[in-house]
Amino acid sequence: MNLDNFTKQVESINIRLEDLYEGVKTNLEIPLEIMPTAFKELGVISEELQVSLEELQQQNEELRLAQIALEVQKQRYQELFEFAPNAYLVTDEQGIIQEVNCVAANLFNVQQRFLIGKPLIVFIAEENRQLFHVQLTQLQQGKNTDKWNLCLLPRNLQPFKAELLVSKISDWEGNLIGLRICVSDTEAKLKAQLEKSIPAQDNSKSIFNSQKHTYLRGELIPIKHQTIWQVCQGVVKLSTVCENGEEILVGLVGFNMLFGAELTCLQTYQATALSKEVQLINVPWAEIANSPHLAQNVITQVSLRLRQTEALLAISGQRRVKDRFYQLLQLLKQEIGESVELGTRLNIRFTHQDFADACSTTRVTITRLIGKLQAQGKIKVDSKNHLILIEGNR
Repeated sequence: MNLDNFTKQVESINIRLEDLYEGVKTNLEIPLEIMPTAFKELGVISEELQVSLEELQQQNEELRLAQIALEVQKQRYQELFEFAPNAYLVTDEQGIIQEVNCVAANLFNVQQRFLIGKPLIVFIAEENRQLFHVQLTQLQQGKNTDKWNLCLLPRNLQPFKAELLVSKISDWEGNLIGLRICVSDTEAKLKAQLEKSIPAQDNSKSIFNSQKHTYLRGELIPIKHQTIWQVCQGVVKLSTVCENGEEILVGLVGFNMLFGAELTCLQTYQATALSKEVQLINVPWAEIANSPHLAQNVITQVSLRLRQTEALLAISGQRRVKDRFYQLLQLLKQEIGESVELGTRLNIRFTHQDFADACSTTRVTITRLIGKLQAQGKIKVDSKNHLILIEGNR
């Protein structure tokens, strides 16, 4: 039912009812004995309509809020799709590309916007195209998922063997309407090609000669295969997402530290700029492989990340929330703290929700703990909302 039309109908009934009341006062031909019953019934109808209107208004508001929540979730999963560490495609039932993430675009050596609407078969080596048609037909008629081994042909690059994990997208009636495809490189030809395009160097400064990329607080940083990021300025938050949608902190990456798809085994891996401004350089994995000095630097940074990961595991193992929060503050003090007159200031501004995600608790609980620690004189919040851990207190 259209809420606006229903509202107009109710208002029209109320106006007619008022007119009826006024008309009764001047029309003496209506039998007086039926008047009380008529007015009572009309009053009941009017009240019922008013209640129905209020219920519809409430339902309309609930639907509006649900739509907003769905849009937020849609945007969140779109970002996860876009910045996933693997190459992902969505096609229609005939294999026409409808969605593609940046990793897949790099894999095919074509900008994302030019891939939309193109048949996937144009990126398959000619000798495998007949096999692609056969496998597509079998999938349409059979099981929901399949694994294809095909030779892919990126634009202006050499073909390479790949594994395509394909799953069906069906409508409510079970009819095939599309395909989800995850593409993985299965041979070293692509890596060898990347290595040939970069001259071998044994210069520790080469890692700093790359172009710097800047991200502002809250921005997602794309994770690409065959490259790793090095932090030149600021702090990056690394996290993963559970099946229930909760975000879990898995690392904080500061100056000179590294992160990337090659340094994790997590399927869902997200990097977010935590500082007001984060500056990064993109280092090809092949350059590291060709430079013993850079490889040694990677080992050192991975060692630091391993220690931090162990500390985060120890924090998550604490049963009481207040103990988890305290140990997290001590870790942050060590990782990103700077000495001030009162004690140690965390040079990154964390929200209460950031602390809650890191401690696997609620924002309300963190707010209560911070208030308690402030009342005890153990922490202080400065004018820029940065926490100061006061020395000599726990």
